[in-house]
Amino acid sequence: MTTRFQAPRGTQDVLPDMQPYWQAVNDAIRVVTRLHGFRRIDTPAFEYAGVFEKGSGDTTDIVEKEMYTFEDRGGERLALTPEGTPAICRAYLEHGMASWPQPVRLYTTHQMFRYDRPQKGRYRQHTQFDCEILGSTDPLIDAEVIAVLWRLYTMLGIRNIGVRLGSLDDLAPRRAYVERLKDYYRPHLEKLSEDSQRRFERNPLRLLDSKDERDLPYKDAAPKLIDELSPEAKAHHETVLEALGASEIPVAIDPLLVRGLDYYNRTVFEIVPTDDERAQGTIGGGGRYDGLIEILGGPPTPGMGFGSGIERVILEMQRSGVTFDEAAAADVYIVHRAEGAAAAVFGLASKLRSAGIPAICGESNKSMKAQMRGANHSGARFAVIIGDDEFAKGAGMVKDLSGEGEQQQMGIADIPAYLAAKLRA
Repeated sequence: MTTRFQAPRGTQDVLPDMQPYWQAVNDAIRVVTRLHGFRRIDTPAFEYAGVFEKGSGDTTDIVEKEMYTFEDRGGERLALTPEGTPAICRAYLEHGMASWPQPVRLYTTHQMFRYDRPQKGRYRQHTQFDCEILGSTDPLIDAEVIAVLWRLYTMLGIRNIGVRLGSLDDLAPRRAYVERLKDYYRPHLEKLSEDSQRRFERNPLRLLDSKDERDLPYKDAAPKLIDELSPEAKAHHETVLEALGASEIPVAIDPLLVRGLDYYNRTVFEIVPTDDERAQGTIGGGGRYDGLIEILGGPPTPGMGFGSGIERVILEMQRSGVTFDEAAAADVYIVHRAEGAAAAVFGLASKLRSAGIPAICGESNKSMKAQMRGANHSGARFAVIIGDDEFAKGAGMVKDLSGEGEQQQMGIADIPAYLAAKLRA
């Protein structure tokens, strides 16, 4: 029995009727990154595994559970890229971008791979839009990064969204808070999930990020880091808030927001639907990571960025009622059955395309009636009909498929200019 293959679990085929959404997102990304002065970078589909083990943190779900790792034939341990920021920071270091004028503004759209539980809008292979600004501690940079993502979503017609904003302070003053957090959780440790029990010693902040039902009853009463920020982090946070307010971006402070990665400090944020209580409601998010470049072996270098899955963005576009008219496959469809006309038909199609007019040739082994059905189904504005009588005269019959105007017979050589003028009009 022949095996009938399907796409692997957690992946998807993007069929033609979904392509307008992808085109719209990619077009908007080009516009919004240009408005904010970002330049594109593309990193490999796989990196040395240590880039993510060090960069993302070995207590994160990405590294512990989701990363696709493999050993190549040379014995190198590699990983398919699960998130963009460490890879971009590696490229920043490798190519000496610290010597460029600072800050450096970089963006990418990249295939990401995570062995995750597939669900709507969440795939094991997905495409992520990442923006990173490296080389500045200015809180206005934090606000700008958030504004980039906000502007993208509003350009795409996504409604009813808001920003959840938090602050994780700096690493040194955060240590005292972490001890208080551990003191709070210690009496409840045996009741927590296995993941939280394991993270209690290695990364207690992640307890606040847990979605496990066994951990939820303890989160609200936990001490809140945002209530006891260091003076420097508090001033930074307030400036970000003021800047977002000046941009009329709706913000809600979330004292439990820590995000799922170890490298964040100070600003963290997520953009979420305000009318949707789903657990997987986050559309995109990110934060400041002033210590990441140093973790990867470079000098202390501040950074701020975000990631947003395009599949998740498209779901929100659809939920907001964004639709696209079905695009025509071509502007002109050539219907032909004349003996010996193949070269003339193909030449006409070539001239039309050279003039920038999308054209399809009907199949010569089909009847004229069947080809006309194909012309109507294609959405083409015009059909050019070349039967035996027309071909004998070196002509074609031009038919407006919209029903406006009459059929006109003209020389084949005159058809491209005539149709170009009609389509421009």
